[in-house]
Amino acid sequence: MKALADCHVLVTPTSYGVQDERLRTDLEQQVGRVTYNSSGKPLTSADLQALLPGVDGMIAGLDAVDAAALAAAGALQVVARYGVGVSNVDLEAARQRGIVVTNTPGANAKSVAELTLALMLNLLRPVHQASAETRQGNWPRLKGISLESKTVGLVGLGAIGKEVARRLMGFDCRVLAYDPVQDADFAMFAGVRYIPLEELLAAADVVSLHLPALPETYGLVDAAFLAHMQPGSYLINTARGELVDEAALLDALQSGRLRGAALDVFANEPPGAENPLLQLPQVLPTPHMGAHTDGATNAMGWMALKDCLAVLQGQAPLYRVV
Repeated sequence: MKALADCHVLVTPTSYGVQDERLRTDLEQQVGRVTYNSSGKPLTSADLQALLPGVDGMIAGLDAVDAAALAAAGALQVVARYGVGVSNVDLEAARQRGIVVTNTPGANAKSVAELTLALMLNLLRPVHQASAETRQGNWPRLKGISLESKTVGLVGLGAIGKEVARRLMGFDCRVLAYDPVQDADFAMFAGVRYIPLEELLAAADVVSLHLPALPETYGLVDAAFLAHMQPGSYLINTARGELVDEAALLDALQSGRLRGAALDVFANEPPGAENPLLQLPQVLPTPHMGAHTDGATNAMGWMALKDCLAVLQGQAPLYRVV
């Protein structure tokens, strides 16, 4: 096995070490060479095919770590995802090549939950419109909707869904949840009631998505899902863009079936100004910023760094995916 001091590590997330420079200095002191992504954006497969030869470890952002990229990485031992989702990593190709893949579960849960609450409140209260009009010298009388006494449906009650539920405890609203794996102790603590998905959709004033992107969840929010939602309700997606059929969502919003939607993630990112969802005033879009806080980026950085170095030293990582 190569000595750690002789290893070459590629770091692609542009926020890595920005809030805590020790993430960079610690890595640079322990390995022989570090290459950082200077493009300012996630790397394509072609980018990685050019960069990965000779690289022993990768701390990866939302890059296209596909089979072609991994085939070019003859020395690669580990892909340490700086985040939770691994949909951009070809796990089977990594497994076949003996490349360990890790992630950082729970690192961004609080930050994504905070954004979810911010989006929820901004959907119910027209804060942006009110602010813009006030800046123009107007004094609008804009009506909002109170979160108190409303029903919030959480589709997915994993780490992030639970953090959202904790924050909703102070709003005096009813919280329903759907998740294939149920945590009865947490539900009792947070006052959450598990119910079947169709019942949740019919009852909720706000539906918030917190499921991972898996083959069985791709396109979950389709025309049938939206038809089961309560008329005049809201949809929030801070999870993964792959969960939503955007054409079906557009139809539901244009028809008035849904009153509004807040989207931090899209099927294609960035979605581009031509995306028709961005033309609707009832859509509140944000640029996949759920994990972009000091707390989340630092936690993701340390977890990814420790697992990357562990594998390079022949040790078992804490958060292995494959």
